[in-house]
Amino acid sequence: MPLPQTEILLASPRGFCAGVERAIEIVERALDQYGAPVYVKHAIVHNRHVVERLENMGAVFVEELSQVPSGAHVVFSAHGVSPAVRQEAVGHSHQVLDATCPLVTKVHMEAVQYAKADRTILLIGHKNHVEVQGTLGEAPRHTQVVETVEDALNVRVENPDKVSYLTQTTLSLDDTARIVESLKTRFPALQSPRREDICYATQNRQTAVKALAREADLILVVGSAHSSNSNRLVEVARSSGVESHLLESLDSLEKGWLAGKQKIGITAGASAPEDVVRGLVDHLASQLKASIRELVVIQEDVTFPLPAILAEPRKTGS
Repeated sequence: MPLPQTEILLASPRGFCAGVERAIEIVERALDQYGAPVYVKHAIVHNRHVVERLENMGAVFVEELSQVPSGAHVVFSAHGVSPAVRQEAVGHSHQVLDATCPLVTKVHMEAVQYAKADRTILLIGHKNHVEVQGTLGEAPRHTQVVETVEDALNVRVENPDKVSYLTQTTLSLDDTARIVESLKTRFPALQSPRREDICYATQNRQTAVKALAREADLILVVGSAHSSNSNRLVEVARSSGVESHLLESLDSLEKGWLAGKQKIGITAGASAPEDVVRGLVDHLASQLKASIRELVVIQEDVTFPLPAILAEPRKTGS
């Protein structure tokens, strides 16, 4: 009796989100318009392939603005920066191009509004993540970072009737919901954002992974170990009871993961390029003689405008 054919289930949506596409295009257009070097504070997005490609085009990635010559063009990464960093850029006369994701900017603006109302802000997220550091910088005296349910059960506030929460945009939906419920139990007057902070792409990719988990016996997530949303996809798959692994590219694939697997789900974090995903899919399809089926869960059509100074058509051949 012939063995059943291996099937690759390719999640849709996957990979680049609108904020990542915008951030990358800002760096590309800045290089077109101003020439190399263009400096970028922090990795524009958390993916080595993206960073290396932009480096080859003339981008220079730095962690501190002190590494940038005065007056140079500087791009702030998609993760956002604190007001202190913006002020430092002004002090060095840097020409700033802001690639902060608009959905991260939304969270920053909420933090400012809550602080003006003298409310305690409970910021749900990973305290060492660059996005959280930027949001925290908007209202440091009013904000406490809450990472876990345990933190939620122990956090202390000055006035329980004036407490609001915000979240990092790339968290696990399920984990965040548990933390929020714990906070609401302790602070019945807890104020939530007018619209959920976890971004549409994070939500959609986690929903797609749950759909994969209903069919697959292995889920491979293409993304960087430094990418919060990619790591959350692995966690969501595993919490659904399916073996899952994070790999940056085909080079990270371990043959042992494939043993005995008939339905292999593949997705990608919001900063993972499609060509890297396709390299993995094509390899598996060839080596395993597998069929490929795209599992379309949600159609995405979100776009974000570029800064006006970069919005004119790009140079021919770019």
